[in-house]
Amino acid sequence: MNKEEKHAEDTCEIFCFDEAKVKRVRSVVEDVKLTTAANIFKALADQTRLKIAYALLKEDELCVCDVANIIDASTATTSHHLRHLRKLGIARSRKEGKLVFYALDDEHVKMLVTTAVVHGNEVDNRE
Repeated sequence: MNKEEKHAEDTCEIFCFDEAKVKRVRSVVEDVKLTTAANIFKALADQTRLKIAYALLKEDELCVCDVANIIDASTATTSHHLRHLRKLGIARSRKEGKLVFYALDDEHVKMLVTTAVVHGNEVDNRE
């Protein structure tokens, strides 16, 4: 299958639309705030940050040094990634003495990471 055939497979051959459906969905889409959600997906689109989130899914809590060893990175680089995840509400942190521990923020984040990884594995197995 050449490029044009693939493109034709993904594109309507004629242009038409359901005006009522478009109007109804457009109003819902315009009313919802998507910026934070888009930023969450953008952060998790980075393979290192997704790996960190997955590690935090597997353990309730990890210190920065643990995460650095898991992802094979410096503590400075790891802290940068973890701060980014915290600012977006993906992770939360707590300090205990000289250590800083991170965990996924809540069940929504756990479900998001789990679903992304499971779906990714399913897609990989289709090929």
